[in-house]
Amino acid sequence: MDRLIAARVFVPIAERGSMIAAAGQLDMSRAMVTRYLAQMEQWAGARLLHRTTRKLSLTDAGERTLALCRQMLAVAENIDLVADKQDDAIRGLLRISCSQSLGQTVLAEAVTQYLQRYPAVAVDLQMNNQAVNLVEERIDLALRITNDLDPNLIARPLSTCDSVVCATPAWLKKHGTPHHPDDLARHNCLTYSWFGKSLWQFDHQGTKSAVAVSGNLSANESVVLLAATLQDAGISLQPYYSVAALLEKGELIELLPDYTPQAMGIYGIYLSRKQMPLTLRSMLDFLVEWFATDPRWQRMLRR
Repeated sequence: MDRLIAARVFVPIAERGSMIAAAGQLDMSRAMVTRYLAQMEQWAGARLLHRTTRKLSLTDAGERTLALCRQMLAVAENIDLVADKQDDAIRGLLRISCSQSLGQTVLAEAVTQYLQRYPAVAVDLQMNNQAVNLVEERIDLALRITNDLDPNLIARPLSTCDSVVCATPAWLKKHGTPHHPDDLARHNCLTYSWFGKSLWQFDHQGTKSAVAVSGNLSANESVVLLAATLQDAGISLQPYYSVAALLEKGELIELLPDYTPQAMGIYGIYLSRKQMPLTLRSMLDFLVEWFATDPRWQRMLRR
């Protein structure tokens, strides 16, 4: 964990005598504040706080650590001032995590356009479909597609991900075409491990419903399910951005067009709004703009 960030966390804890108050001041989750405090105590090799039911107070080691943290932050602030005077350009390394499907189909193009606008920035794009620990993995920004966002996370809405139920013409010729969501129970449905694995949700003229599905293949990456669908393995629920071109070519057929699968939000997840690096802020602003205006992405939305 970053010692400078830990110092920025420890100082308000010590000054306010409360981790909850410090979390509110830092706009950081209490769990993250607790982790930074535990790491600071590990580095110091001593307990830094007396904990009571009403308030936290500093130990002798905590007093010494507080003084050192204030010195460290003062030095860092002076360095920042020097950097601001020398160069206020957006530059540096930005580590981004996202799913393989979003990275391949969408984000690679968006990031390329961002780098053309900000050539002094370098992006390290990490493909990982599971939720990553931003601190341990040193991730600046994680893009997640979900309707079940952790309330402890700091998230900026970027766009919406629409989905479509689809299969190949060969599969439908052999097994028939479902005309109602209940018909899916008679088909081999390829399911996504982390979302709606056995329950696909639909909206039909304002009425919501959920349909139990099953099949002989599940995976934690929609790219795998798409490849299997194209090999006539069954029916899958895919992000529309992944299959839009295949639907236009007729390689896949959209099923149940009158029943809209549940849409999900696309979010940018990061650690703290306080003292956000200019590079991270510029990337978030760029992605909001890109999702809202890029013609290619707009064609991948159903609405």
